[in-house]
Amino acid sequence: MKMDAEPTVIGTRNASLAARLQEFAGLLEDQGADRFRVRAYQEAAAQILALPVPLRDLFERDGMAGLIALPRIGHGIAAALAEMLTSGRWSQLDRLRGDASPARLFQTIPGIGAALARKLADDEDIETLEELEIALQPDGRQIAGLGPRRRQAVLDHLAQRLGAARRGQSATAMPSLALLLEADSLYRDRAAAGTLRKIAPRRFNPEGKVWLPILHARRDDWHLTLLWSNSALAHRLGKTTDWVVVYFHKDGLPEGRCTIVTEIRGPLAGHRVVRGREADCAELEASHPALPEGSAPAKFDHENHI
Repeated sequence: MKMDAEPTVIGTRNASLAARLQEFAGLLEDQGADRFRVRAYQEAAAQILALPVPLRDLFERDGMAGLIALPRIGHGIAAALAEMLTSGRWSQLDRLRGDASPARLFQTIPGIGAALARKLADDEDIETLEELEIALQPDGRQIAGLGPRRRQAVLDHLAQRLGAARRGQSATAMPSLALLLEADSLYRDRAAAGTLRKIAPRRFNPEGKVWLPILHARRDDWHLTLLWSNSALAHRLGKTTDWVVVYFHKDGLPEGRCTIVTEIRGPLAGHRVVRGREADCAELEASHPALPEGSAPAKFDHENHI
């Protein structure tokens, strides 16, 4: 399989970091995100440009707490800066660009080469560093080509790298199931109607076709970004217009993600469920039966339909 072209590595000078925040704000604006979120990244960029010292020095001395203490820099933006400073990349920016590539991300870890990175992303369907850390735990998956010594070395690196971004953060919170399922319904309706902005994902898209609809929505303090799954497993199973990946972020908390799918077996067959929370979905369905397919979804505070 041909590897995707490598995304640009982000420099760690203040001007470079600020430029990436400005680019992210511009992409949010182009894709219809609410103005408050766009302005937050613009103001953070201006704050970084005005700093009299390198942000890297501040981070190395004070960690996440030092970033969060800066004016206009909350937990979410601090986590983004920490990712850029520790890895030279920013997964959220890659996502909005359409450049997200788990295999490339995994190759930034010492001990993981191109072949193993592709195996982790395509065969094991692992998408993030957090998912990789969970998969490599002693009671996790057995992965051919990853022996005990290299496995532990990768885990040690992940603990150091993710720990730098986690220090000073609260635990990731998750929106209610009802909110996630309403957002899923909204996304699928808008995607079917052709009223969402689309991006050209780099992964599994050699022609560079602009096909992947993206939705930014807000409900109270929750900011949501939704896309069809572009994972290797979704392509293999023909689920690229069924599985919806939801990235969620609440002011002051780190970003999380989940996948919503149509259940194919059991009492919830044919119903939309959040992976990993099937039992909770069954309880929700029993107490609040889903609206018939095609019913109008709930209104969000902001949604980027055209």
